[in-house]
Amino acid sequence: MHLHSQLAVIGGGPAGLRAAEVAASAGLQVTLYDGKPSVGRKLLVAGKGGLNLTHGESLDRFVSRYSGPDQPAEIWEKLLAGFDPAALRGWAADLGVETFQATSGRVYPRALKAAPLLRRWIERLRGLGVRFEMNHRLISLAPSRRLGFENGHTADADAVILALGGGSWAKTGSDGAWTSIFETHGIAHHPLAPANCGWEHEWSPEVLAAAEGKPLKNLHVRAGEMTAIGELMVTRYGLEGGAIYQLGATLRAMPEPAIAIDFKPTFTHEQLVAKMQSVRRDFLNEARTRWKLSEPAHAILSQKTWPDADSLAREVKNCVIPLARPRPLDEAISSAGGVCWSEIDNALMLKKLPGIFLAGEMIDWEAPTGGYLMQGCFATGTRAASSAVAWLGRT
Repeated sequence: MHLHSQLAVIGGGPAGLRAAEVAASAGLQVTLYDGKPSVGRKLLVAGKGGLNLTHGESLDRFVSRYSGPDQPAEIWEKLLAGFDPAALRGWAADLGVETFQATSGRVYPRALKAAPLLRRWIERLRGLGVRFEMNHRLISLAPSRRLGFENGHTADADAVILALGGGSWAKTGSDGAWTSIFETHGIAHHPLAPANCGWEHEWSPEVLAAAEGKPLKNLHVRAGEMTAIGELMVTRYGLEGGAIYQLGATLRAMPEPAIAIDFKPTFTHEQLVAKMQSVRRDFLNEARTRWKLSEPAHAILSQKTWPDADSLAREVKNCVIPLARPRPLDEAISSAGGVCWSEIDNALMLKKLPGIFLAGEMIDWEAPTGGYLMQGCFATGTRAASSAVAWLGRT
């Protein structure tokens, strides 16, 4: 089978679906290809956590959440200007999906599910004339924009948007296999690496017995020059949680990765010592009540003996935990690495392959959990599609 369309979108995740929507709304004839039998598979996985669409914090703070090597100055200000968090909430409302902002600032659909939103989105795309070609896994891409698929089909397009995802959750379709296609064209990319993932540390059996699966709340966690505020969870292999997710890029760059936990950030060292004035022995057990140390914190601190309140308070304010390695990429929520920013222009078009645009996690950026990943996919999908529309208008 051979198809021709004005715009081919490869990849049916949030970035690809959004790109198809923007382009079809502008009047382009769009065909969306995906390697799986249906679109939106990672979106449905995200829906199990309530589908965190975006975040309600100020835009200047929001912009600062995105990082990546050699990222152009102010690129995220520009990308989010084209489709910001308010626009994303408005888009959901237009689909009949009401959203709300939780106390954390995270924004979710009222139903806390992805399936109703995805169903309405696909209906809208069909209504706009988007053609869906499932079970089309891209294996080759020519500069002429001829596409080759694993099922033997080929297609030509006047413009192409690639939204093939990063490398996490491979079973949903984002397996990073596109990197070999890019190598044949000499397009530079950084290897895909786990981001927003747990890190490994070997706990003693005693710590695991007391702390596994229990949250450590209201922490300040430091790695190098970076500090994250949030929670951690002790797991059989090490640590998970929002605080360590935020520090992933810093930890990956450290020759010997380690974090330093402040279990009691609202108290100074001196204040903690003062609360133990009358204590002469059994400092750690006294600290459980006087400092309100949680069970997992107590377990971690019980690996040493504490001769006085001063040394224990120092450890409570600066408990260093060496880390072995991040958890495997397929367990990660998202991935770092991808196509270098130097390979694309501000329109998100590949400089070496005119008429081919990128969107979503294929590009070398990362962000913490909290709605930033989803917003990034929508914003880059919007930019790639509007750029493709403009490029086709010029050619």
